[in-house]
Amino acid sequence: MNQRCLELLLASALLLLVAPAFSAEDIEIARLATQVCANCHGPHGDSVSSAFPRLAGQQATYIEVQLKAFKDQSRGDPYAQAYMWGMASQLDEGTMKRLGAYYAAERPNPGRTGDAARMAKGKNIFNNGLPEAGILACASCHGENAQGKDAIPRLAGQHPEYLVKQLAAFKSMQRGNNPVMHAMTDKMSLEQMQAVAEYATSK
Repeated sequence: MNQRCLELLLASALLLLVAPAFSAEDIEIARLATQVCANCHGPHGDSVSSAFPRLAGQQATYIEVQLKAFKDQSRGDPYAQAYMWGMASQLDEGTMKRLGAYYAAERPNPGRTGDAARMAKGKNIFNNGLPEAGILACASCHGENAQGKDAIPRLAGQHPEYLVKQLAAFKSMQRGNNPVMHAMTDKMSLEQMQAVAEYATSK
């Protein structure tokens, strides 16, 4: 038996051992993610367009909460209406939960550094907030490495342009279902949003 045949036999045996660990539900979620969600969010939740958020490594609970908000239409920013209201309307709660777990298990995208001066300004806002405007440090909720927790989203590795768009949506109340983030962004300038987004996503 040559080396190639031996490798194929070993691979086949490994698949037989692993396959029972995947349920029909797991297979269906993988199909949904790779054949439907991937059209916008990328094959592994690693979208290349800043119009669509990266989901790889995102907090599972956050994804589940957002999918529910899309379905009940309480998240009303323009992109939610254009893309996600219709998509989420077809999902039951179990599917939402499993999609959250699926993307949380994917390898998150690495951050990228930007303009040094803007990064320094963003770091200060992220770590210290803007006390004069009553804005708390982003790190107090999103974590010092912007990793998020539970229903608080991971910001690290996200598209900075996407993050700026969401901060602006919180400020304008287009995303009116999050009063905490409205309060945090209400007195922020676009320049401050760009700075903190560039820093947070670099983590």
